[in-house]
Amino acid sequence: MAVHGSSDILVDELYETTHRLRRFVESRLRTHGASVARLRALRMLARSEQPLRMRDLSEMTGVAARTTTSIVDGLERDGLVERVRHPHDRRAFLLRLTDKGLRRHHEAEEVDRLALAEATAALDADDRARLRALLARIREATA
Repeated sequence: MAVHGSSDILVDELYETTHRLRRFVESRLRTHGASVARLRALRMLARSEQPLRMRDLSEMTGVAARTTTSIVDGLERDGLVERVRHPHDRRAFLLRLTDKGLRRHHEAEEVDRLALAEATAALDADDRARLRALLARIREATA
């Protein structure tokens, strides 16, 4: 049962579902030394064809700059990310995954995939298509 935090029970249930889903995935990732926030940063760095500025990573993940710095500091401390000098701006640094970071990214993606598959296993293909269509309608209405 969702906690009533809005004037619409549907919105409360959507929030509660996404909150539980995040906690579920977070618990799986934590057993592998990862987190949703760290995975998102690793994912953006892995998908980028070139090293990213901290600001770009912050925008891509939708996380505040201060939080992104904290996440990147931890990733760097663990040897997963390295800061390299920007080729055209001596004051700036770029972020890129290390080989260890790339391996950890692949491992965390697999943990994430398995956790999400487990969480949504009760939905068949029709259920998934219907839910996606309904969610798309909400996104369109709020665009």
